[in-house]
Amino acid sequence: MTLAQSIIPITPLATQEKTSLDSNFIQNGKGHAGMIHPAHLIQEGAASDRPFIEDSLRRPLRDLRISVTDRCNLRCTYCMPREVFDHQHAYLPRSDLLSFEEVERLAKVFIRLGVQKIRLTGGEPLLRRGIEHLIEKLAKLHDPSGIPIEIALTTNAVLLSSKAQSLKDAGLSRISISLDGLSEAVFQRMSDSNISVSTVLDGIAAAQRVGFSPLKVNMVLKRGVNDHEIIPMAEHFRNSGIILRLIEYMDVGCSNGWRMVDVVTAKEIHQRIHQLYPLQELEPSYPGEVAKRWRYADGCGEIGLVASVTQAFCSGCTRARLSTNGMLYTCLFATDGADLREPLRRGADDHLMGSLITQYWQRRTDQYSQLRHTVAAGTRQKIEMSYIGG
Repeated sequence: MTLAQSIIPITPLATQEKTSLDSNFIQNGKGHAGMIHPAHLIQEGAASDRPFIEDSLRRPLRDLRISVTDRCNLRCTYCMPREVFDHQHAYLPRSDLLSFEEVERLAKVFIRLGVQKIRLTGGEPLLRRGIEHLIEKLAKLHDPSGIPIEIALTTNAVLLSSKAQSLKDAGLSRISISLDGLSEAVFQRMSDSNISVSTVLDGIAAAQRVGFSPLKVNMVLKRGVNDHEIIPMAEHFRNSGIILRLIEYMDVGCSNGWRMVDVVTAKEIHQRIHQLYPLQELEPSYPGEVAKRWRYADGCGEIGLVASVTQAFCSGCTRARLSTNGMLYTCLFATDGADLREPLRRGADDHLMGSLITQYWQRRTDQYSQLRHTVAAGTRQKIEMSYIGG
């Protein structure tokens, strides 16, 4: 088996017919003169003149989420429930993690293929030692036309107070913060921790103080657990310059016990807020934005509603996900991926890595959220979110 054949996972016959890698594609683990280079596979964007590649449903690759650790200092019930991720849980050994140099190199390849935004996730990314050094590397990257790449990070903000300034100094563009309630009882129940909600609020204040703007706060809603805090959260962040994004509870991974009856729909969330604070719809900030934007009619700020369960946005999804150990996934609800770490460490050059990524993306058919309620979708063994980020 050739190197190229060994890293593309087995896929259903319907997808196997789309693309194959022949035995002449690799020579001693590196590309040769006869191989297909990414430049021959990409297209030119009419609007921006940036190169891009498309999947089988004509969705371009524009966003890359990179998980830098599978560890977290919270045990949020919808992501890393303690009964599964307990003290006996085996985390990835350090040797399995992509080094910062490997992440930087893969990021450059993805950028050549059309990626415009990179978001660092986890687990909890601030637990990765020296994360500022990685941000410094990524913040220096530009696309082929010279436009800087946006580097963002999602965090639970437990460590943010002490790191906000160093993250800003490293060149981080934006921060999104997870916060599922304002009261101590709700926050600790949702995070299954003894950490005080004030720790997260202090982190948010520190991020604002050093100049991160606009900040986004993500609230996952679970019926009967924290949905009574929708209005308190909305009121807390009105007039603050912070955008509150309210997110439908999703069936990520296979360990969070998801049930449709626990979902508070975006429609219901909108109705609750609109009754007290009238809302006006806004245009998306960019193509493929997952949150529907709404402004308060009185001018006191903006919220976003993420309805991946009841209003699936698969048709506009432009995201790829790179796991902590170098697996490429093309959907948050993926069941398998392509191993990029193995060829990288066996000496594959950038042209080969670009071709492998291109071929895997071109085979992409993911539409899980649109097919969620079919029998086939309900029996999938999905990758846990802590490995590939939210």
